Order: sequence, then structure tokens, then C-alpha cells
Amino acid sequence: MSQNLWVLTDGKIGDVAQCIGVADALGLPYEIRLVAPRKLFTYAMPWGPIDPKDAPHKPESPLAPPYPAVAIASGRRAVPYLRALKRLSKGQTFTVFLKDPKINSKFADFVWAPEHDGISGKNIVTTLTSPHRFSAQKLQDARDNPLEAIAALPKPKAAVLIGGNSQHHTFTPDNINTLLAALKNLSHTHSLMITCSRRTPRELAMQLHDLGRSEGHLFWNGEGENPIAQYLANAEITVVTTDSTNMVGEAAATGKPIYGFRPTGTHKKFDRFLSRMEDLGVLHPFPGDILAPTYEPIDATPDIADAISKAIEQKQTSG
Repeated sequence: MSQNLWVLTDGKIGDVAQCIGVADALGLPYEIRLVAPRKLFTYAMPWGPIDPKDAPHKPESPLAPPYPAVAIASGRRAVPYLRALKRLSKGQTFTVFLKDPKINSKFADFVWAPEHDGISGKNIVTTLTSPHRFSAQKLQDARDNPLEAIAALPKPKAAVLIGGNSQHHTFTPDNINTLLAALKNLSHTHSLMITCSRRTPRELAMQLHDLGRSEGHLFWNGEGENPIAQYLANAEITVVTTDSTNMVGEAAATGKPIYGFRPTGTHKKFDRFLSRMEDLGVLHPFPGDILAPTYEPIDATPDIADAISKAIEQKQTSG
């Protein structure tokens, strides 16, 4: 068995990023194994089997051996594949699942979930924020070596991370007008470093592009190297939309004040997380007064990796 790590996901960016963040913290070389089950089998996931076309002896199977020492998976389509890997490796691969798997956690050796998911169990570890790729070292490297375009911006700088419509949140015309007016107002006192997602409504994305392309500001259009680590590391404040708990958690790794814009909609789990971050003095309303103090950075990623390492040791000792 090779001493490496597999990342098992269906390629969803957020899932891949969380898995890689933990892999980096564990310090193991990793390879990404993408699962792409056909629709018929997807309907039965996470409870059903893997797609037979992905049997380990089939060409280009994501489960083709040799099996890794550790596998980290995320996303419901990856659940049957992680379960199969545990069986195929005869338990030799230590299996990790990130987020609520929606099934009994015993299918994996270790499960991590955010506290706001509200799950618990013998092999489940929970933390306030989610894992990500923005380690303290990466953020420091980005501060020490800022991109030329970022270094040229006047201080203070604001990282502006904009999400978009989702199952639980909608950016209404009123939301868009309020957010844009607040960002234009902020642009008079801060250099804005803006990025948006594929979920961002087109009319909002277009106006963010125009604002970010005006003098003294930046806009990332999704091409070339992702500059978000540079944005976060070199900003005095971060503005995020709260349709993504991941974006709030990533920003919290900087120790800099976070200002959250809440689009229309609600979600009990999200609201629990946002309330906790507000109680800690990390998250503040946007628009609002830009007066918040810094705080001790919050980064659960090394804690999650440490818990996995200890669980691996325990398994090896008891096995």
C-alpha cells in the first residue's frame, strides 16, 4: 500500500478545496480521484452502491489500486466510493469523510462536520469553521510576496468575496442595489479587491466587474491563478456575502474584521454559524460601521488534521 492520500469527490470546487486543505495539513502527497456516477446510480446516493462502470478492475476507475494509506472524501456521490474503498483495501486505507454524510458515520473511520450541522458520534469531530487551503503559512507568504497589482493598491484594502443564488438564498433586485451602493460607498475609503462566483447573478457580476476595473480597485474574472489567498492576506477587512459559510470561515483565518452582507433567505444551520461568529466579534453587518477590531485568527484545518493523525495512530495501535 502506497503512503499517499486520495481525494475522492465529484469535482465540486468547495469539496475539493476542503479535502486538499486537510491533505496539505497532514503533509501527505495526494492525488485527486474524481467520481462521475451515471444518473441512475446518483439517485440512490449516498445509500446505494458505486456505479458498476467504476469497479476497481475497470479502465480509469477512480478506485483502481494500489490503494492509499489515507483517503479523504466529500459530497454525497463520494460516500459509496469511500465505503467501497474501505472494503476493497480490507480496512488498510484510513477513510475520512468531510461534512454530514447523511448516513451512519460508521461507513468511514473518521468523519468531520461543522458544529452547525448538529451531528455527533464516536468517530465524529466537529469544529466551528470548515477546513480550507489558506494556512497561516500561505497567508504569511502572500503578505511577504504580494502580487504586483495588489502591492500597488493604496491602503486600506478590502477583500470582497461575493457568492450568489443558492437553494436557500436569493439576491433580489433590492439586495443587489443595496450591496452595490454599500460597496461604492466603501470604495471611497478602501481599495476593493473583488471576486464573485459562478452563482453570482449576471447583473450583479457585471457591475462588480465595472467597479473592480475602475482606478484603485481590482476584479478577478476567474482566469489565471486564483488570487483569493492574496486578497485575504493583504486586506485590512473582508466583505463577504453570507450565503457561503465557507467564505466566512476562510476569512476568519486572517484575524481581520469580516463584514457580512445577508441576501434574502434563511437557513437554520447557516444562521447558527453566523450568530456564533457575531457573538465572537468576528462577523459584523454590511453595510455598517467599519470600526471593528482584529481578533485571534480562527483556523480549524490544523486541528482537524491533528485529530485525524491521532485517530490513525489509535487504529494502528489497536489493530
